[in-house]
Amino acid sequence: MTSALRGRRGRWIALFALLIGVALPFIPGVYTVFATNLACFALFAVAFDLLLGFTGLLSFGHAMFWGGAAYVATIAIVNAHLEPVLGVVLGTVYAAIVALLVGALSIRSAGIYFAMITLALAQLQYFIVFQWHDLTGGENGLQFASRGTLVGLNLENDRVYYFVVLAIVALCFAFAVRVVDSPFGLVLGAMRDNESRARSIGYDVGRFKLIAFVMSGALSGLAGALYALNNRLVGLDAVDWHTSGKVVMMTILGGIGTLYGAIAGAGLFESLEYFVSKTPIGDKTNIVMGTIFAIVILSARRGIVGELLAIRTRPSLAVPEAEPEPTPLEVV
Repeated sequence: MTSALRGRRGRWIALFALLIGVALPFIPGVYTVFATNLACFALFAVAFDLLLGFTGLLSFGHAMFWGGAAYVATIAIVNAHLEPVLGVVLGTVYAAIVALLVGALSIRSAGIYFAMITLALAQLQYFIVFQWHDLTGGENGLQFASRGTLVGLNLENDRVYYFVVLAIVALCFAFAVRVVDSPFGLVLGAMRDNESRARSIGYDVGRFKLIAFVMSGALSGLAGALYALNNRLVGLDAVDWHTSGKVVMMTILGGIGTLYGAIAGAGLFESLEYFVSKTPIGDKTNIVMGTIFAIVILSARRGIVGELLAIRTRPSLAVPEAEPEPTPLEVV
């Protein structure tokens, strides 16, 4: 799938996605705040796919980075009275540090053991946030009044803030593509396909996994902090395990290991959840989402974008012409 990220084809796909992003807040029925939330979840899914799709590590605890950064940013704004933009920076730094610590503890494990360690540590953060009521607001969460400004731009304007977030998401996506298409990314792919062989030829597998884990955690934290700033609040749902499960579903829906699929999966998942909830069957949103997820998984094992890329890159089924038999050498 990584070949789709390179060259002219990758640039056209990226340009198409960017044009959709630019047009999104102008589409009738799409509120700007919702469009910004969607962009934040797209970055979250890209960050998760950078880990799962290119190292094979399945984390069930990525809400600790998304929600942890959201809480740090909000606490910095509410309690420390810092500028909102500085709160986002602090939240991202917090997510990177936590990712470094969690990665150091869990990276030696693999498969379900790695997933369970990340889930356990994420739940530990959840209970700390829930119990530390004086700092985090407990089950009531925290709210603040203003998004502040950025280099003269009034972030209180929903549309201005959306385009700032869109620019950040585009830059982070370009960074992720560059990482995947670099020698570092090729080593990650080799580790994913055959870790024992990568280790046998001298690569420090643990160090490469840890770097990828920290990058994924930092980008997830940035997305979570931007999400909190967009809604001017943070609650327990940000650190709940359901949020970790949501980003897994987004990535699988779009296509693991494609990056573009993460964006498509986030857009599809959030749009369905948002618009179905406003219909007469809104109380059955989870049933509808589960049904759609099952249909996609059964009919498109690689995910939506993954299947499209597989069709586009599938070799021709035409039978090649047989080569003529070599003429025997004459015996003199």
